[in-house]
Amino acid sequence: MIHPSISSSINTQKKSELHGHTKAADSTLSQKSNIPTSIRFPAIISDLDPMAKEPVRVLVTGAAGQIGYALVPMIARGIMLGADQPVILHMLDIPPAAEALNGVKMELIDAAFPLLKGVVATTDAVEGCTGVNVAVMVGGFPRKEGMERKDVMSKNVSIYKSQAAALEKHAAPNCKVLVVANPANTNALILKEFAPSIPEKNISCLTRLDHNRALGQISERLSVPVSDVKNVIIWGNHSSSQYPDVNHAKVQTTSGEKPVRELVKDDAWLDGEFISTVQQRGAAIIKARKLSSALSAASSACDHIRDWVLGTPEGTFVSMGVYSDGSYNVPSGLIYSFPVTCRNGEWSIVQGLPIDEVSRKKMDLTAEELKEEKDLAYSCLS
Repeated sequence: MIHPSISSSINTQKKSELHGHTKAADSTLSQKSNIPTSIRFPAIISDLDPMAKEPVRVLVTGAAGQIGYALVPMIARGIMLGADQPVILHMLDIPPAAEALNGVKMELIDAAFPLLKGVVATTDAVEGCTGVNVAVMVGGFPRKEGMERKDVMSKNVSIYKSQAAALEKHAAPNCKVLVVANPANTNALILKEFAPSIPEKNISCLTRLDHNRALGQISERLSVPVSDVKNVIIWGNHSSSQYPDVNHAKVQTTSGEKPVRELVKDDAWLDGEFISTVQQRGAAIIKARKLSSALSAASSACDHIRDWVLGTPEGTFVSMGVYSDGSYNVPSGLIYSFPVTCRNGEWSIVQGLPIDEVSRKKMDLTAEELKEEKDLAYSCLS
């Protein structure tokens, strides 16, 4: 059920939020003590009359950028949280992007999305984070030519430390956070450190893009609909060290589910070109587009949040970067991509999958990279 304080608080806002013309989050939300108790997921899929559902506040940082521009209409159309779930979009970006951000807001209003009950477009982190139930952290500092790895890490540590503080003080209780900006795993770890009141299970990073890329490669190879392929795994870091694993993947056929390896019948491809293609897909898209992945990243972010909130189908697992509890001998204290299932708004790591020696080495290799990133990030803090 939706907490009564949600109803009373949001009802006072409705007049100012009609038709997506909200100028800012209500001043009554400016104090942490006055923030309404968050909507308890999956309250948004309750049996209430869809027209009576209270809006969910969704923050997108870096909203004027390419991924943000692709993502916000998907959220407004219900692709992330469901076709009957109203939303209030909070869009946050840096001051130089303020004019472009206002342009995105104008387009959202012009699109007349029925589910969009308000828009907050701001360059102020406190205003952007106030009362949000879901935060999609797209904004970050990209690596530029000639920059050292530590320089990029230092920039992002500063950004995520600041945004974590804003979420810590002003987001709704039980806010769910997805970090998209690279280095996604380590940015999520920094955010966790500086937003201690947000449960560690509520902070994740995006490896669903890599997961979806792996599904796509199998689909193309076998000439089957991508919806018939499931249970690939992305282990580890959202980087070229990640391990795309098909050892547990299956394909739906006319005679039932079959293992991917059995159908592909080409271990050399699965252990070689398939892995490198998924690992290097982002670079290949940059080479082709002269710009980084935007549409696919936005779509994958929607997939990540939708499955997290609404649940994964029975017998299907997906990949999420989550805080390691030591499962599969992955060191605890890292944000690492695991196979997970989701139910009642909570993810759980799939346990008991057999891991062969080749997989073990690849899983350990990407964990080592994450440990190095963590050490580098902490050195930037000090």
